[in-house]
Amino acid sequence: MTAAPMTSPHESLSMLLRVLKLPTIARSAEAVAQQAERDGWSFGQFLRHLSALEVEERRRRRIERNQLASNLPGEKTLATLDRKKLPAAVAKRLPTLCEGGFADRGDNVLVFGLPGRGKSHLVCAIGHELVRRGRRVLFVPTYALVQRLLAAKRELRLEKELGELDGFDAVILDDIGYVQQSRDEMEVLFTFLSERYERKSVVITSNLVFSEWNRIFKDPMTTAAAIDRLVHHSVIIELTGHSVRADQAEDALKEGGTTVSSAIATTIPTTTIPEVNKSEKNNQAAKNKGSQTGEM
Repeated sequence: MTAAPMTSPHESLSMLLRVLKLPTIARSAEAVAQQAERDGWSFGQFLRHLSALEVEERRRRRIERNQLASNLPGEKTLATLDRKKLPAAVAKRLPTLCEGGFADRGDNVLVFGLPGRGKSHLVCAIGHELVRRGRRVLFVPTYALVQRLLAAKRELRLEKELGELDGFDAVILDDIGYVQQSRDEMEVLFTFLSERYERKSVVITSNLVFSEWNRIFKDPMTTAAAIDRLVHHSVIIELTGHSVRADQAEDALKEGGTTVSSAIATTIPTTTIPEVNKSEKNNQAAKNKGSQTGEM
């Protein structure tokens, strides 16, 4: 019989480390051992260094996985956010939000503002920072989440779907104000918000103030209950000022020697402008006539 080939100590160690699922230590052990021998490390120093390499590599891979799972737009980061255009109070609060303490506490972040004020970019930048610090984040347009929950409800797996969403430290619901819910849609959205109440964070952007949220939830009682849960532990941010998109368009057009207002004017046929003015004059004349009749 032929004797089984003997494995070297290094090969045997590598095999054991793979079985233990310590790939970074397996790759680094020989090189680190040589460094330890040169520098006179103790066995404890050698082991501690290898363990630190394994932990750091696992942290890096976890962040990569979380980044892929987050669906965060790659271009909307803190580095690309123009903080000079943020209101002073928001710019001051931003570093604290990026640290993620609110997610640890299960608090919510509610961002309001007219379209184009940079709401989505702001919450995405915060989301990227949370991921970089090891937290799990999901970015999803509100309408997409609602459809996802509706499909789960139809397939009798809503509880399982909510459990999967519960694995995220923060769920970013973008543009909740654009969603005009049917009763079924309203119910699954409300269920989602209720499930996360006081446990996991929700980050919401909206172009509607609270007084207009009845357009989302339809029923006054449900609207009040949803707002109550969101506001109870929350940070509320209002973005004011000019539209970021309009400012960017203005800058781009200025480079071409024109402005937004003049560019818009060139897209309107000049023959329509007198018609608008004529209509306005006719309306005003009718109002004046009615006013005179009333006085008589």
